[in-house]
Amino acid sequence: MPIQQSDVLYTAVATAEGGRDGRVATDDGRLDVVVNPPQAMGGSGAGTNPEQLFAAGYSACFQGALGVVARQEGADLTGSTVTAKVGLGKNGDGFGIIVEISADIPKVDRGTARSLIEKAHEVCPYSKATRGNITVTLV
Repeated sequence: MPIQQSDVLYTAVATAEGGRDGRVATDDGRLDVVVNPPQAMGGSGAGTNPEQLFAAGYSACFQGALGVVARQEGADLTGSTVTAKVGLGKNGDGFGIIVEISADIPKVDRGTARSLIEKAHEVCPYSKATRGNITVTLV
């Protein structure tokens, strides 16, 4: 169910100039980065790119959701990591993205880790926002 504007607790604000070959900054100045297309796409690769920024946000958000689920389940997340791989490719409408989320949870067995990851995918705001729009693979 979508949230209502009255339910918003925080709003991040970022402004881009120059698109994929320019700059992105947040209104509070905490993030101010040069963006360039990666070398794999013919760019200079001198800066970051939208896919890296999305991967960073998704992995951090998913790790947070994993923490919520682990606390509910009494699971130990000590030393855990979440990695998001965001691929950009051509599709019928131009370009699209695909995501792979992998988690390393060393203090739990494989079955428990899989269950935690699947439950985190249900509650993670990024997962909710992308559900049905892009392919997300859980590893």
